[in-house]
Amino acid sequence: MADALPTVPIAYNQTGGVTPAWLNKGDNAWQLTASTLVGVQSVPALVILYGSIVKKKWAVNSAFMAFYAFAAVWLCWVGWAYKMSFGEKLIPIWGKAGTTLSYKYLLSQAELPSTAHYHKNGDIETYALTPFFPMASLVYFQFVFAAITLVLLAGSVLGRMSFRAWMLFVPLWLTCSYTVGAFSLWGGGFLWQWGVIDYAGGFVIHLSSGIGGFVAAYWVGPRLTKDRERFPPNNVLLMLAGAGLLWMGWAGFNGGAALSANLIASIAVMNTNVCAATSLLVWTCLDVLIFGKPSVIGAVQGMITGLVVITPAAGLVQGWAALVMGVFAGSVPWFTMMVVHKRSSILQRVDDTLGVFHTHAVAGLVGGLLVGCFAEPTLCDYFLPVLGERGAFYGGVGGKQLGKQIVGALFITAWNVVMTSIILNVIKLVMPLRMTDEHLLVGDDAEHGEEAYALWGDGEMFDMSKHGALTSNLSTLSSNDFGSEKSRPTITL
Repeated sequence: MADALPTVPIAYNQTGGVTPAWLNKGDNAWQLTASTLVGVQSVPALVILYGSIVKKKWAVNSAFMAFYAFAAVWLCWVGWAYKMSFGEKLIPIWGKAGTTLSYKYLLSQAELPSTAHYHKNGDIETYALTPFFPMASLVYFQFVFAAITLVLLAGSVLGRMSFRAWMLFVPLWLTCSYTVGAFSLWGGGFLWQWGVIDYAGGFVIHLSSGIGGFVAAYWVGPRLTKDRERFPPNNVLLMLAGAGLLWMGWAGFNGGAALSANLIASIAVMNTNVCAATSLLVWTCLDVLIFGKPSVIGAVQGMITGLVVITPAAGLVQGWAALVMGVFAGSVPWFTMMVVHKRSSILQRVDDTLGVFHTHAVAGLVGGLLVGCFAEPTLCDYFLPVLGERGAFYGGVGGKQLGKQIVGALFITAWNVVMTSIILNVIKLVMPLRMTDEHLLVGDDAEHGEEAYALWGDGEMFDMSKHGALTSNLSTLSSNDFGSEKSRPTITL
């Protein structure tokens, strides 16, 4: 009797033993990979960068703010915020809230139901987006975008915002601010229908986090004066490691925004690296020309502004345009940070710890306007819902496109100014937004009971009752214990 055919486990036969006709394994694999790359930008990249770029006494608090935001956004996202951003339309700026935790929903084909584009007469011009992977992959990808927006915003209030206030702020800002920008520009809202271009988040993520962070910094209040005057990084090499992870993760940021492993994804990744490298070099050259020294922190800022500027345009512009955008990315935010900021009483009054206003709000605005100039018509038809769009550089309706970009930027800016102010003033009724001066003086140990580097004598005064035994032990050692006089170490207590 012939042996029976072996049974193949159901996991290897897809769901229910049937491969859905719509599933493209390559697209799904790329989307999961891109999502994880973007997640790595927050955890651990920005956790490491924030924990290293701040003064030692704020290393734990700064890293923890990013770590907490990543987790808190997850639960809010699957609970209600995803559908507010990408679900069925409730009003032109918001989707209907709802959970995404049903397995039937997560295994169905990905769809953004409100993204169908209509002519003025009501006829459909383009159908709703339906990528060739399951909803679970789309929910994951859009989550990491939402999470990094809050993590970026945190950079404006490091070194003084109460962690308890931050715990309330994250879910409130995600719900009331981020979801509006995401639905309006990506989920099928009024700016999507009108044809405002934001390929991967120049407005939705960077302009909103920069404006939201600046407004939050105003309401929370400044750091201690001595911290504002001197705030050196506690570990420059780890800061560079975090920045490097951020740069490499941006391949998922802009490559994944194509929602497919297609040609647009490829050109987006190339343009991203061209713009980032150009911006870093321009910023560094300006530092050398004006200040006489190349700055490592400046190079990191130039890298970030390059990544931010190309984000709204990455899959829609030619390589030469990405290079030109890199020049703007390395010079315009440099000018606003190094020249305008120092001369503006308004900017000086607001303590934006890491300069998120310049590196994200200004850079996001620059990128959003430049895509209105350089968006290539053929690439636009590959990707955008409104057919026949083009940047001003290509004539035709390009001038109108630049006008649309300006309106989109104004809407995102105004909404974030108003909503961030309301949220923080509501929280202020419940608890202080800023730590006490006593906690600000001590830092991590006062706020969390933990320190980043547990090194003996770090900041301590010598105390015989604690360290006297060490002195006694040293006195009993002979010269033979150390070797020759020349090799004997110098010990200072």
